[in-house]
Amino acid sequence: MNNKSIPNKILHWYDNNKRNLPWRKKVSQKQREYNTLVSEFMLQQTQVKTAIPYYNNFLKKIPNFKTLSKVSDGELLKLWEGLGYYSRAQNLKKTAIQVMKEFNGHLPNTIEELKSLPGVGDYTSKAILSIAFNKKVIPLDGNVERILKRTLYLKKENQLSKDFLNSKIDFFSLSDRASDYSQAIMEIGALICKPKRPLCIICPIKKNCLAYKKNDFEINKVNKKTKTKFFEAIIYEKKNNYLLVKNDKFKFLKNMPIFPMKEVKEEKYKYSKRKKINIKLSNMDMKIVLINTNNLPKIKNKIILKKSSLQSEVIPSFTKKIFSSLSKL
Repeated sequence: MNNKSIPNKILHWYDNNKRNLPWRKKVSQKQREYNTLVSEFMLQQTQVKTAIPYYNNFLKKIPNFKTLSKVSDGELLKLWEGLGYYSRAQNLKKTAIQVMKEFNGHLPNTIEELKSLPGVGDYTSKAILSIAFNKKVIPLDGNVERILKRTLYLKKENQLSKDFLNSKIDFFSLSDRASDYSQAIMEIGALICKPKRPLCIICPIKKNCLAYKKNDFEINKVNKKTKTKFFEAIIYEKKNNYLLVKNDKFKFLKNMPIFPMKEVKEEKYKYSKRKKINIKLSNMDMKIVLINTNNLPKIKNKIILKKSSLQSEVIPSFTKKIFSSLSKL
């Protein structure tokens, strides 16, 4: 398949159709590095339209690495509240501290050094290199994966892994406009090569696409098994004051306030007569029994929270869902 003309087709489309996103504004190189890092952290688990107002507010309050390295955890998490996956915000601050100490306030520009930063893995490091430093690499996100699967008509189980898809990334060739090019590919995935009902009629590379030629746009995915786990949550309340604990159980809610919880066997959950709720987080289906008690549990890292403070405190949506279910008891 001849793909030498693909960069020109993609960039021509991008120049005429790209979205006006706040992290694409023309700024100094140092500011571009910071803006790219913040936006990429936010977009790791969040859609663009959701991230935009958070990003704008974040940049207004915390405009650079120096400010981020010194911001209080409370202010940081309050700005992040609602985006979820709070470890991203915590890693963002740790990265800023490391950037100030080790790299003189600039992001490093090698894969190895970028990966030494908290929360920066293979995708984020490549996205930063490409977008912030105009390096000739193409980061593999969900949008790029989808385009590869369709253009190359990848259907088999052994063709769906990230390693295999990365081995096929040269389908796109490379461009001297590396920053624009990687963003353009992701933009086509977001706006044209959608998961359902792709808009092939306006796609600049449809003539290079096997799925288009075969009229088969179904996307095969690696099957991720959902884990079902069973828990008891201890609900202690006195005069509208609730007992919470600083979480050290779940990575996705690290150090965030949750109700005291412990994992139990399915049988214990199944035969409990108490109220049960179901919360899905990532690939975990959490089935939770709510245990009301009048005895203050003896636990470390406990937090006493007034119900009236729910809106002013930084509380993850996971905990808020349990609070919501309590009002229906």
